[in-house]
This record gives sequence, C-alpha cells and structure tokens, in this order.
Amino acid sequence: MLAWALLYAVLWSLAGVKIYVKLHQASPVLICMDIDRANKETVDPTYLWTGPNENTLKGNSQINITNTGELVLKDFLEPLSGLYSCMLSYKTIKAETQEETMIKKKYDFLVFAYREPDYSYHMAVRFTTGSCVGRHNDLLFRVLKKILDNLISDLLCHVIEPSYKCHFVKLPERDFLYELFIAFQVNPFAPGWRSLCNRSADCEDITNHNVLKARDRMEEFFRKQAHILHHHFNRTVPAMHFVDHSFQVTRIDNCRPGFGKNEGLHSNCATCCVVCSPGTFSPDVDVTCQICVSVHIYGAKACP
Repeated sequence: MLAWALLYAVLWSLAGVKIYVKLHQASPVLICMDIDRANKETVDPTYLWTGPNENTLKGNSQINITNTGELVLKDFLEPLSGLYSCMLSYKTIKAETQEETMIKKKYDFLVFAYREPDYSYHMAVRFTTGSCVGRHNDLLFRVLKKILDNLISDLLCHVIEPSYKCHFVKLPERDFLYELFIAFQVNPFAPGWRSLCNRSADCEDITNHNVLKARDRMEEFFRKQAHILHHHFNRTVPAMHFVDHSFQVTRIDNCRPGFGKNEGLHSNCATCCVVCSPGTFSPDVDVTCQICVSVHIYGAKACP
C-alpha cells in the first residue's frame, strides 16, 4: 500500500511540469487529481481530457483513459507531444441543506517525446617515429586504420575522419622526439548497419551498444600495445611505437532530425534528444533545434 501511495505521489507531483516520454514507449500514468484532493471525499467526479490543439481525447490504440481519470499515452510519437489538460469536475454538498456546488479544477501536463542520442567516439593516440619526412608515417597510419576497422567490423562500426600530423616533442630531461599525433572517430553507421535493427523501433539502443563495445575493443588494443612495448622489448625499442598513456577518448552525441538538446529548456532531460518544439526545427544530426517561426508542429525537420 505504501508503494502505491509513493507512486501516486510522484505522478501527482508531475502536474503542471514537463514530462518526457521515450519514443515508442508508454507515458507514465497522468492523473486528473492532486494529492490533496485524493485524500478527501470526491462526489460525482467527471474528467475531461484535452490534448494538443485542445482536442478532446477519446480512447483509441494510442490513448487509454480510465473511468477514474487516468491517462496513458502508448507508442508515443513526435506528433503526440504538447499540452495535455484535464478538467476535474465534482460536487460539494452541505449536509444540512443538501445544497450542491459544482467545483472545477484543471491540471496541465506538458509532454515531450525524446530519444537517446546517437553515440560516436573521438579518439586520439600518439606514435613515435624516426622522422617527419618519408612515406613510413603514411604507411603506419594506413595500416593502423585497417587494423582498427577490422577490429570492429563485426559490430558494423567503422573509423571515419582519420588524420595525423607529425610534430617534434621535447620531453623533460630528454632530447627531441618525433611523434605522430593521430586522431579519428569511431562511428556505428558502417554500410549495412540497418540490418542490425531488425524490427527494433529504437535502433539507437542497438547502435549505441555496439559502438560502446567498439570503444572498449579500441581501449584494449592500445592497452596491449603499451604492454608489448614494456614487456617484449629489452634495450632495443622500435623507432615507431605507441606512446604509453597517449590514448584519449571523448564521446560525441548527435540527435536525429527533428530532435535536439537544450539544457536550459529541458533541464530534467538534459542528456536527451528532445523533440523540437513549434517554432524550431532540426534538419540533420546536429544537437540543437534551430529557430523557424513558420513551424507549428513538434519534430519539424525543415523550415518551410
């Protein structure tokens, strides 16, 4: 009984605030009553739900309304985002005169669709080299990329935007060294990636899982390079080798078209890709919704 009371208390506290529903999932139960009213007798209650554009809601495959005023939105999609309001009407009756008074209270819920960002990882490593001149640096770079692509190919992830520069580095109490500063991005959208989704509506759950595994494999690969350097070479160290502790990784988030991040507007879902609100749109995989005053829908992908 206590668990139910706590659950209802949490859901009632959502009234009048923003609620976030993951795409293709069901919303929390929206209750047409506050906790104070729930602790009192309510005579002849009626409930009238209106959705976005102030349309009166009726039960269907996506909308479930109970006779006690509870609303659940199922298989939530971008167009379902918006303001949901419930008008609770009930009576108070004076015991002495049986005089009836009609009371009305309104409860508002601003509901947004969201989805998880698409993850990719920016990585950087360094290798020593004998010189910044010659073809051997380019050869190492191309061989390394091929090795890393093969390492993660079964996950349908791949290396994109690879680049390198050669610099000479002065270390404390040592002479100058030539080093290759290599950077690349690990992306979960190699050709054929959609075959992993099967019938999953939330394919980012699958691609994010795979690119995380790809990141872990990369970390293990470079950890082994450092281990080999320390344990399998005596006094003779090859001119080109991995620089220990140089591996760096940063996660990059992207949002699908029609979604974006906005910590100021959606502080309770700051890491989410939230559906673009009317007046904004997102045409690509950026993480922000751009201004467009002619947009009047949620989830716009273009500015008319």
